[in-house]
Amino acid sequence: MRKVYVLLTDTGTVLTKMIKLYTKKPHNHASIALDDQLWDVYSFGRKRPRNPFLAGFVRENIRGGIFRNADCAIYCCTISEKQYDAIYRKINEIEKNKSDYRYNLLGLFAVMFNWELDRKNAFFCSHFVAALLEESGVKINKQKPLSLVTPDDIKDSASLELVYEGNLSSYFSEENEHTINELANPAYYHDFSTDRVEVI
Repeated sequence: MRKVYVLLTDTGTVLTKMIKLYTKKPHNHASIALDDQLWDVYSFGRKRPRNPFLAGFVRENIRGGIFRNADCAIYCCTISEKQYDAIYRKINEIEKNKSDYRYNLLGLFAVMFNWELDRKNAFFCSHFVAALLEESGVKINKQKPLSLVTPDDIKDSASLELVYEGNLSSYFSEENEHTINELANPAYYHDFSTDRVEVI
């Protein structure tokens, strides 16, 4: 058996605060991680911390940038080796063809009106995470289309178990604290290859 992790965060950005005014939920960004130390974290979001409109598929550095003081909830999902491989292959496929994928900003606003807007190769964060899990056989929320799934819907899945809630920087083990402290000006977004693990 393998484990993947769903990370829900509140980064405190202007866009996050706007979304929070509507949702009234504590966490409004979703990412998926392939390891418990959260080095391999993927989502659809901003590629530059100060520009929410330059967005797409990203590998996120959650040890710095806008995540440095984020509040979070981390959930664990136990899956089979086959399911893990399916998620890994899909992430690899998207990374290799990331120019074909875009951030579904219109879809994000459509959620507020409960309008389904499922655009080809376009995702916002929770749509991406939910689609990855559903396509691998992990059930999320069948009460609504995947393009309407919110971070709060994901956390309510019976497949997920809460493992941590609080300040994100406090989650990392003491043995990694020196690494976190050395990243004084880490890159928020980093191109990566899934052929090897890159520490960013």
